[in-house]
Amino acid sequence: MTNLISPELLSNWNQYGGYFAIGIAGIGLLTFLAYYIKLLVTSDYKTRYDYINMHEINMLWRGALLIIIGGTLYFNTIFEESKWLWFFVRIFLSSMIAIILGVIIQNILKFYYPFFIEKRLKKLRYTPRTSPDGRVMKLLSEEEEDDYLDKGMQAEEDAFSVDYDVWIDEESGYTKIEKYNGRLQALQCSNCNYQTLKIDREEVVKSATEFEEGELMKYYACSYCSHKERKSFKIAKLKDPVVE
Repeated sequence: MTNLISPELLSNWNQYGGYFAIGIAGIGLLTFLAYYIKLLVTSDYKTRYDYINMHEINMLWRGALLIIIGGTLYFNTIFEESKWLWFFVRIFLSSMIAIILGVIIQNILKFYYPFFIEKRLKKLRYTPRTSPDGRVMKLLSEEEEDDYLDKGMQAEEDAFSVDYDVWIDEESGYTKIEKYNGRLQALQCSNCNYQTLKIDREEVVKSATEFEEGELMKYYACSYCSHKERKSFKIAKLKDPVVE
């Protein structure tokens, strides 16, 4: 039983498995590097804001996961013993540690890291913009910016689904309008294309039973163009009551 795994097989594993592990961890490091290089070469504050908001947590998680996997594999290539029992015990224990590390990192990125991102995004959003002529632009107040927003944009702000920032070069009159997510969620209207479509009411068309799914109908109304539409959603079957 002690010779179930030959020394030659373990030697090959230690050599080629180590290269494979280093390659996986290297891809994780390159993921980090590529992301931060992308940030460094992105000079536009709004573009950088959107890139961080959409990709940073996912990119950090992918990079960290690859490094954990690579580190776990490499750890299992640095031992020379040929006993099968210790080989698989080591793989099992290191895998459990890797899973624990992964869960910890995932929870940090999900629950704590967003507060750090929010501070960076806020700084990026309100950093003064520069016009093509090299002059520092002014951020208009909510009252001032309405003169530069069309009625659809104003309707989006009134619905709190979108928030617009208007920057202006007071000398040349050059303006830059930036779009950000608002406090409340609204869908994009298929008629006017503004993000002003909200739920008006809901109706249970068919109640769910233990044998069949139900149907929920949601009715939407656009606060800008008054377009109306409806969407059907399934209601899961009822669970069988637990009999004690």
